[in-house]
Amino acid sequence: MILLHRRSLLLSAVAASAGAALPSAHAQFRVEISGVGATQIPIAIPKFRDEGKVPHPVSEIIRADLERIGVFRGIDTVAILDETARPDMAEWKSKTADLLLGGSVMRLADGRFDVRAKLWDVVRNKDLGGQSFVVAPGDLRQGAHRVADFVYETITGEKGIFATRIAYVTKSGKSHSLRVADSDGENGQVVITSMDPIISPAWSPNGQEIAYVSFHERQKAVVWAQTIATGARREIAAFRGSNSAPAWAPDGQSLAVTLTRDGASQVYIVGRNGENPRRVTNSASIDTEAVFTPDGKSLLFVSDRGGGPQIYRTSVSGGGAERVSFTGGYNISPAISPDGRYLAYISRQGGAFRVYLADLTGGTPARALTDSSDDESPSFAPNGRLIMYASRAQGRDVLMTTTLDGKVKSKLVSTTADVREPVWGPFGR
Repeated sequence: MILLHRRSLLLSAVAASAGAALPSAHAQFRVEISGVGATQIPIAIPKFRDEGKVPHPVSEIIRADLERIGVFRGIDTVAILDETARPDMAEWKSKTADLLLGGSVMRLADGRFDVRAKLWDVVRNKDLGGQSFVVAPGDLRQGAHRVADFVYETITGEKGIFATRIAYVTKSGKSHSLRVADSDGENGQVVITSMDPIISPAWSPNGQEIAYVSFHERQKAVVWAQTIATGARREIAAFRGSNSAPAWAPDGQSLAVTLTRDGASQVYIVGRNGENPRRVTNSASIDTEAVFTPDGKSLLFVSDRGGGPQIYRTSVSGGGAERVSFTGGYNISPAISPDGRYLAYISRQGGAFRVYLADLTGGTPARALTDSSDDESPSFAPNGRLIMYASRAQGRDVLMTTTLDGKVKSKLVSTTADVREPVWGPFGR
């Protein structure tokens, strides 16, 4: 029988009785960053003017965002600098800064915050432009993330991911909660709470809905979709047997799900409201954890048809399947980069479960990105530059991110609850 790590353990741990919703446990995070990227641009980010008068350390949030992606290295400073300053570039150059970011935060009369920032090229003594955002009181951290996106996009030309959201599941005692949070794990908001397991969250392509598996309502695994803004829910898959592992098609009009309605676990495609289920895989083995390729033409899924769990690819119309994972005898949890080039997955090597990365174009051989031992659920950032995953540290479940070269990792530490099954949302919120 296929072994599916923590997810299968949850699937097999269906509670005998449905529990009532409980007040949420509050998960608090802090970002810990380690490692050195191959090339990191030194950037000085002094405290923004009036930053001490607002609830969140805006300059620190921006610095943590930029360091987490491996491109920037923050320069320590105790200075305060706003966007109207005329900084002495020679002085900042002597502090080894190549870039300098200044700004201000001001509370407006209606309670909102005006966040302003300006970026300078210290080496070329050049003004690189500025940005300003007016945000609601609850979105001040979001304003800081948007400044980080502005810096990243100005320097790299690529779209930043700091203002995107993630989803994850927390477990505190017997209570399970599905949460949506900022990309750094902070500011988590509860989507749903249950005394029974909530697993396999999956963002819709437009970022407005999350599909997930809940055991609460029918005392068995059922796939639901929930609109984040309103909390409205609808059943996607509640067929005979177990319903699990939802994954949205790129156009948001259908989902891949794993059903046991005809016996063994097989991959089906259903409409966005659960209509017209169509079987895609047809084997005597267990096929599950399907994800769509970005072009929507293929599915990658896990199957033990070869004697152990491996990742295969098949057309959405069905037919034959080709094996795509070859690092040992146990590979699960496929995730595909937004450009379709890379496959991240969990591989068991010598008893350790680690994040691996394979180049689907046939380039660099698959390699481990982590040296931990209990990783799960890799998920790409929407620009494909980071991978988020769950792991264990000091006896607790934590969220981690890694760059694609594995050199810079960030840990988002839970202080009150175990954290698992992270999934990175799309651009926009």
